[in-house]
Amino acid sequence: MRFLAVIGALAIVAGLACAVFFFGGFYSVAGTSEDPAAVTWALTKVRIASIERHANDKPPASFGDAAKVQDGAKAYASFGCANCHGAPGVKWLKYSEGLHPDPPDLKEVAGKLSPPQLFWVIKNGINMTGMPSFGLAGATDDEIWAIAAFVKKIPETSEADYKTWTAAVQPKQ
Repeated sequence: MRFLAVIGALAIVAGLACAVFFFGGFYSVAGTSEDPAAVTWALTKVRIASIERHANDKPPASFGDAAKVQDGAKAYASFGCANCHGAPGVKWLKYSEGLHPDPPDLKEVAGKLSPPQLFWVIKNGINMTGMPSFGLAGATDDEIWAIAAFVKKIPETSEADYKTWTAAVQPKQ
């Protein structure tokens, strides 16, 4: 019984220490500060688990068709996705280097996330990363599926194709 009392007391002390650390302003929320490894690990695990749990939508039958991929490139360009993630032949804008964590290179992400996972992330965004909800920004589900289809094809898309597909695109307001 004494052992349990000691464990309980240590848990209370640890909880109070964490509260003082976080709510006392000792934890820096500056974008220039690296997160402690434990924070990075926890946020990554939470993000992955959340995406896996919530990404349940089924892609449309046309997902991956050439027309859908081209529509996705147009939507990707019009919603400004290249500003943070770049695109074939397009570098991301300098301000994206100030985001914390860094926006992922979609050539690498394309193979790791399923179409429903990409759709969910694009539609809902991810808190504390700078990734906005394009569903709230006015993108339709069809546009979001098209963007997801394009992201899956980014590793295979040439610079010339991307420029051709997006030549007449105007940014969304």
